[in-house]
Amino acid sequence: MPWKAICPMDERARFIVECVRDELSMTELCRRYEISRKTGYKWWARVAATQRLVEGSRASHTHPNATAEAVVAILVATRKAHPTWGARKVRAFLARRYPRLVLPAPSTVGVILTRAGLTRPRRARYRTPAYRAPFVGCTAPNAVWCADFKGAFTLRNGRRCTPLTMSDAYSRYLLRCEALSRPDDPTVRPIFESAFCEFGLPGAIRTDNGAPFATLAPGGLSRLAVWWIKLGIRPERIARGKPQQNGRHERLHRTLREEAVTPPARDARAQQGAFDRFRRLYNDERPHEALGQQPPAGVYTASARRYTGKLREPEYPATFAVRRVYPNGTLKWGGTELYVTQTLAGEPVGLEEITADTWRVYFAHVPLGLIVGRRFRRETGASGRKETIGPEGKVSPMRPV
Repeated sequence: MPWKAICPMDERARFIVECVRDELSMTELCRRYEISRKTGYKWWARVAATQRLVEGSRASHTHPNATAEAVVAILVATRKAHPTWGARKVRAFLARRYPRLVLPAPSTVGVILTRAGLTRPRRARYRTPAYRAPFVGCTAPNAVWCADFKGAFTLRNGRRCTPLTMSDAYSRYLLRCEALSRPDDPTVRPIFESAFCEFGLPGAIRTDNGAPFATLAPGGLSRLAVWWIKLGIRPERIARGKPQQNGRHERLHRTLREEAVTPPARDARAQQGAFDRFRRLYNDERPHEALGQQPPAGVYTASARRYTGKLREPEYPATFAVRRVYPNGTLKWGGTELYVTQTLAGEPVGLEEITADTWRVYFAHVPLGLIVGRRFRRETGASGRKETIGPEGKVSPMRPV
């Protein structure tokens, strides 16, 4: 049986021990351990020189494909100028600015930035599984705009600031970033109107369920949403507790916080200046991975639907009955006034016959609820339950129809 098969120790250690004993010649030892004399002398010489059996590194002292020191300096300087940019963004930015510069792969750029101490590992986080349904109609610029309020924060003068942001879902172009003190309809509507004047009208606007985008009224309609509908814009609201359904816009807020909010400015005017600088950088210079490392301005184009300020009342099929909501929020049906919502005061609603005693109520494409007998039943109330609204406008739990 070969010596290797019965030797429980490392064969090199045993070989050196036998050499020290000097009981056998080198030729006999090498034959016993089934190695060449060249290997035997190499092991013995290594122990004599270093007192170690471990082989040294075979790595080359130089590398022909190493990144030039000048390129490393440019990469590090760019990262220091934009601390929140990753390796891919840094490389894409330099490739566009210096087309003749030979740049390493993004993975190598990441290694260089890590060696320079300019990156930090992300903390592991448990994440909710992503919402897999595709966004409806995000196939071209202005098909869908996203709007939201970034979380309120305190300026250095002690005042509160609640930024309103608007972006195009397809190109990620940041349409507006405004420092507001009050997130209400009178404050927000002029900002949307200025965006419509500059960029035209989108096909839809996607928001969350907070004011002033939505209310607890039937259909979740707010006065702002009613205004959008009359302009030919479809309001879309993400499901409650599902911010990932508006993930493109939420990711924008993270970048906004890192680059324009931390730390906060002295006052609202200075903070708006920071937002304006961020918007120019975000739209015109910052590469976006989802756009093939192009900035959003290279993809976005204004809408062909120009804003004229003209409002159009919704039209309903000829089979619908149409009633106009009174200023007190009621409509007259079957000789009885039924309370719907004051949000639609003065607006026409359409009633679709389901059965002889049941009608479904719509404002434009938005279902508001059912009229059953002499009661209006909206689908969801403040408590999350189905509710019935009687002729006097009082809310009571819904009974099955």
